[in-house]
Amino acid sequence: MFFATGPSDCMRIRTVTVLCFVLGAMAYSAEFPRLNGFLIEDPLVPADSIEKGGPPRNGIPALHSPHFVSAGAADFLDDDDRVLGISIGDSAKAYPVRILSRHEVVNDWIREQPVVITYCPLCGSGIAFSAVVDEISLTFLVSGLLYNSDVLLYDFETESLWSQISKMAINGPLKGTELVQIPLRHTNWEDWRQRYPDTRVLSTDTGFPYIDYDEDPYERYENSNRLWFAVSNSDKRLPRKDWVLGVTVEGFAKAYPFRNMSKNGAPIVDQIGDISVTIQFDRKHQTAMALDSNSNPLEAVQLYWFAWAAFHPDTSIWGCKDGASRC
Repeated sequence: MFFATGPSDCMRIRTVTVLCFVLGAMAYSAEFPRLNGFLIEDPLVPADSIEKGGPPRNGIPALHSPHFVSAGAADFLDDDDRVLGISIGDSAKAYPVRILSRHEVVNDWIREQPVVITYCPLCGSGIAFSAVVDEISLTFLVSGLLYNSDVLLYDFETESLWSQISKMAINGPLKGTELVQIPLRHTNWEDWRQRYPDTRVLSTDTGFPYIDYDEDPYERYENSNRLWFAVSNSDKRLPRKDWVLGVTVEGFAKAYPFRNMSKNGAPIVDQIGDISVTIQFDRKHQTAMALDSNSNPLEAVQLYWFAWAAFHPDTSIWGCKDGASRC
């Protein structure tokens, strides 16, 4: 039997045992700086670009074993409330943004598969991932740290830090590992309920009775052009808080601004690299999806422009001329 002696062994053999993960986490030296209790050792991003968001580790409580109700019982939702919706096979679930903005992470199961639903209210980005890495189910929580104004998750098993938008562990024993993204739709409750009338809905019965889910602590932030935290790349071609659908295909990144797509009534057929893509945009419900030539969902995320540009400085913009300073 092989016994791991540190994080390098874990990365080299990609063992599927939790023992290796734990030993790797314990092997970090105390000589490296700590942020919110995390050892920051040779991260994949500049160490000084990782910053505290305010709350301590777990100060924003992730949800575990979440409770769901039927669509008919979700009377706490209005038609225009935003939700993150996931549909796999005959299973559909909706995660209201008003709940996600207070928890940012939901550890859940869909069709007997562990998943994690993440939301960063600072970037407006909702992304779902498989929670399985190297055949081990990980439990995700909120570190209280940010990179490019985006939430850094961490997993309980190894204390690796994960960048939500880059989908990758940037620090810790699993550094360099990518999460598998699960397609979701960022839309409003009216739209999702009409598409999936049998959907289950994340309940406000979260076990945190002191949290008021009717209050939006980010309302003023959403309606201003101001950022609360620094980003590595600032791109002025679009207003910071404009909604875009960001799509990555074979290393190419492209943003589809909602303001540009609103002028186009038909689905958008485009080319990213050598791949043909179709963008379906719903102006009424302010939602969009990217599909390949076989109508399969592509990796995409709906978010604020500034966040997409921060993580993809070389991104092109649909409907924007090359070299334009404003689109």
